[in-house]
Amino acid sequence: MSQPGKKQVFSIANSGQFNTIALHVFRHQAKNCAVYRQFLNGLNVDIDSITAIGQIPFLPIEFFKSHKVLSVDSNAEVTFTSSGTTGVITSSHLVTDVSWYVDSFRKAFGLFYGNIQLYTVLALLPSYLEREGSSLIYMADDLIKQSQNPDSGFYLYNHEDLYKQLVRQQNAKKPTLLIGVTFALLDFIEQYSINFPELIVMETGGMKGRRKEMIREELHHDLCKGFGVETIHSEYGMTELLSQAYSKGEGVFNCPPWMQIIIRDTNDPFTNLSYGKAGGIDIIDLANINSCSFLATQDLGKVEADGSFQILGRFDHSDIRGCNLLIG
Repeated sequence: MSQPGKKQVFSIANSGQFNTIALHVFRHQAKNCAVYRQFLNGLNVDIDSITAIGQIPFLPIEFFKSHKVLSVDSNAEVTFTSSGTTGVITSSHLVTDVSWYVDSFRKAFGLFYGNIQLYTVLALLPSYLEREGSSLIYMADDLIKQSQNPDSGFYLYNHEDLYKQLVRQQNAKKPTLLIGVTFALLDFIEQYSINFPELIVMETGGMKGRRKEMIREELHHDLCKGFGVETIHSEYGMTELLSQAYSKGEGVFNCPPWMQIIIRDTNDPFTNLSYGKAGGIDIIDLANINSCSFLATQDLGKVEADGSFQILGRFDHSDIRGCNLLIG
């Protein structure tokens, strides 16, 4: 069975098209992704009996730490790796065709924010810049280049330079996107304060062990005050995915048309919950065409009837269930 192409995946316009393509991708990956096939066999799943996306079992994302998750017989064009403290096993996403990733994040950004060339893109991503294999750095670097703006660029710990650039942007009334890892944005506003209401501040989450964790309301309150903005935007993505969801405020995220969130019961990973109920986040990412598109994450959240969702926290490691279904 051949897999759907980019034209099909990135032109999805409604739930009917999504469901049809998702089932097609499921059948392809269930047969061609060795890790996923073995996982499904451990569950005694009859692939042909799956007729709705709600019946699809999701592969625990932990397997990206121990297995090659591939559904094609091709070498990796690029390998994305997750960040982690010393001694922690990190995830590796073998991407055989990086153009799927590029098309996914370019199209998604365009859907949510419009033409990238309208923006100056400033990236405050020190912990990611300081290591290799970050998919976030790959995306930010491409968006910076796509902006075709000489003022766009990366910042490490040179907060004074970033502050001066933000002031120049504000004085020139230029649309500006500041994308930053959470701890670095907090570090910045402890040194500098600016009142720049038109600025889009997009946090990517994560303290990376640099600061204590904060609840979203407290975090966004501090960032709004420090940058002089009304809302904080957020990007939700991960090493194991090739798509991102975006929030334009209040922690409410929306997916691009080729990505969908499903909530599972935390006590039964094979039971889905109804809208508005909190549980484990399962993700269908149809851009993950060459690995696995059906992933059970370690995040907790809830989904509303319109498809929007919120992140409520993370599982304790001991709460991850289903990983023992794969032998070897």
